[in-house]
Amino acid sequence: MISKSGQPSNKPPCGTAINLSLLRGPAMAIRMDFADYEAEGVQHQHPQGQLILALHGAVTCRAESGVWIVPPDCGVWIPGGVPHSNQVTSNARLTYLFVEPGAAMLPAECCTLSVSPMLREMIHRVADLPGNQTRDTHVDRLVRVMLDELALMPRERLELPVSDHPKIAVIAAALLADPSDRRTLGQWAEHVAVSERSLKRLMVQETGLSFGRWRRQLHLVIALRELAGGATVQQVAGDLGYESTTAFIVMFRKALGTTPSRYFADRLLRAERARSDTNEHR
Repeated sequence: MISKSGQPSNKPPCGTAINLSLLRGPAMAIRMDFADYEAEGVQHQHPQGQLILALHGAVTCRAESGVWIVPPDCGVWIPGGVPHSNQVTSNARLTYLFVEPGAAMLPAECCTLSVSPMLREMIHRVADLPGNQTRDTHVDRLVRVMLDELALMPRERLELPVSDHPKIAVIAAALLADPSDRRTLGQWAEHVAVSERSLKRLMVQETGLSFGRWRRQLHLVIALRELAGGATVQQVAGDLGYESTTAFIVMFRKALGTTPSRYFADRLLRAERARSDTNEHR
């Protein structure tokens, strides 16, 4: 995890709250509130696969050849054994679902998965189980159905492809650090000492996207994280270097089919309806 402020803290690292040796059966879920734990900045891995859900705030995951954002109604799936690190917003409340290898037919690569309200509630039910509770038949059935549902969830295209090619990595690192940087492809080509034509070809070869589309995707990933973390649309537009808030909203709508405010309002409404339905049936 990446430190939220870099300032000294008496809070314990979040890793101290996760003991995977307690995992009984094929899966275990844990809630994490980063008001209680200090974020960690180390890359790590574990044999279990991991699904990261954001209850509040947002988390950005770096793993393999991409950067993934965890927006509302979605989760980032990280297969077991894949080195990864996470950047959380200071208001983040997350749920981690750890899945034993071979316990479900889940993707072999990192990806963003849509998570239905029913599946989200099932994961939260598993997270509510006491850590030392002996599994009974009911819990075993719940976990089995939960994993079956997880395997059916569709993928969302909310990742930012990156590359370990030295020249692409230089550009990616610079733009992730300062997404408002508006240098053109030609200026970046000069910066990394290649021709513009060569860099254009290299970008598509390494990421599957043109430079313009890749930078828009970067802006989208960062915008989703910052908006979920409580930033205003105006703040995000300015931080990303847009000349106006309207220009940023146009980019967002082209990518996701709706405005930022409507995107989060719709997901909040669905989450509230799901909680209401669950409470009515309890």
